[in-house]
Amino acid sequence: MLGGFLVLVTTSSDAAEWSGVVSTEGRYFFEEGDFGQKQSEFALAAEPEFYHRWQDSDWSIVFKPFFRWDSLDDERTHADIRELMVRYVGNDWELKVGVSKVFWGVAESQHLVDVINQTDFVENIDGEDKLGQQMLTLSTEQGFGYLELFLLPGFRERTFADEGGRFRFPLTIDEDNPIYADEDGKQHLDAAIRWSRWIGDWDIGLSHFSGTSREPLFVVNSSNPLQPTLRPLYVTIDQTALDVQATKGAWLWKLEAMTRSGFSEDRYWAAVGGLEYTFFGITDSGADLGMIVEYQHDSRDNLPGGFEQHDVAVAGFRLAMNDIQSTEALLVYSQGEGQRFLNLEASRRLGDDWKVILEARLFSVDNEQNPFESQLYPFRNDDYISLTFERYF
Repeated sequence: MLGGFLVLVTTSSDAAEWSGVVSTEGRYFFEEGDFGQKQSEFALAAEPEFYHRWQDSDWSIVFKPFFRWDSLDDERTHADIRELMVRYVGNDWELKVGVSKVFWGVAESQHLVDVINQTDFVENIDGEDKLGQQMLTLSTEQGFGYLELFLLPGFRERTFADEGGRFRFPLTIDEDNPIYADEDGKQHLDAAIRWSRWIGDWDIGLSHFSGTSREPLFVVNSSNPLQPTLRPLYVTIDQTALDVQATKGAWLWKLEAMTRSGFSEDRYWAAVGGLEYTFFGITDSGADLGMIVEYQHDSRDNLPGGFEQHDVAVAGFRLAMNDIQSTEALLVYSQGEGQRFLNLEASRRLGDDWKVILEARLFSVDNEQNPFESQLYPFRNDDYISLTFERYF
């Protein structure tokens, strides 16, 4: 039994397919942490994948567990089932049941519309890594577009760094005692629907989600005045969202916008939009260079955690060498009032089975006297560089 779903797996003589990746990661932080955290960190991770489709059948199954061991952060040493999904494909419809990941969004700097899966915050603070979500999905492709229906039982709480880890908050987060606005707690049945369609050069998606917010608020627990803690508060929300991407030759125009209720008495809205222009064949080897510009806005005066809301401007470059080694790099710089953030990601294949990934992040906060001026304030001393080697099989 998996989150209310019964998954039956039968043995078969059909061949199974195994693949996956194992990795080693080293991080170096340029400064000691606010609470004496170490500057070096080493981690090992594995994400195997099993896929099987029954012969002469429309049924298949995929299983993708994940495990990481970390030398610095006990909470980052964790395991998860990213996917355990049984799938049936009909003539013009598809049914999936189990645990899976769903991604919505088109913007580079922020994914406002991506609300199905919980963020695995100990894996990476960029929000790209997600925990597996229990779900039942029914989708169909018709003349009016692609329609997806989701039932989402079993809520997943966000992961946070340990006291000895980096990217931690000033107060300890009491993950063992979360608060839920709905009396059903983590057993609340969430639901979502999404319609999408290509219309000429336009890729349009319209979605609605009703359920427990994956983004927590925090309540200060002062029962021990000498050691206050933060209790995550998960409210129930209704979110309607739009994502649009237009492809016009070398231009990509992107927009994510949403309106949401549940965080306060008033419904609020937020949007991120921008463009990307690609210069094709800038070298004799055929490398492409893309320029990225985006802008983020939120209608609230204050964000979760009490941080002041400031619009954020984003600019960056994307380089694809288009060589045999698939060399790629992404450099993004963002700036809001009193804060700046620089992100570098680069990767290159080494032979047929290996890949090396370089990552660097720099945080800058002007006013260190007021912690609520910037969401980046807790991470102002967490500048780091990391090197990861991945082995695929």
